[in-house]
Amino acid sequence: MGQRVTVGKMSEIPEGGSVLVEVNGKDVAVFRVNGQLHAIDDMCPHMGASLSGGFVEDGVVTCPWHYWRFRLADGAWADNPKIKTGCYTLHVEGDEVQLEVPENEGKC
Repeated sequence: MGQRVTVGKMSEIPEGGSVLVEVNGKDVAVFRVNGQLHAIDDMCPHMGASLSGGFVEDGVVTCPWHYWRFRLADGAWADNPKIKTGCYTLHVEGDEVQLEVPENEGKC
């Protein structure tokens, strides 16, 4: 298990929405979908758009620039799972949301 970093409060993450947090100098998008939390690297690997500003449907976020779609559960590109963005495990302690930074950073 990696180090846990507090990234906010559960009450600050809107249902169906996302927040952008910085962990160890890297932007991470935290999504809340159907009461479940997911965290992936915020930058789309295609052209660098912010995924936290994307549209979420059926557990997939769509990049606002060129419509690449990434699964929130594992960071895989929905159209070619060989391409992935970093993905992180989250823990909730009371109202506090903690992101687990694994030894192999960005791997769910």
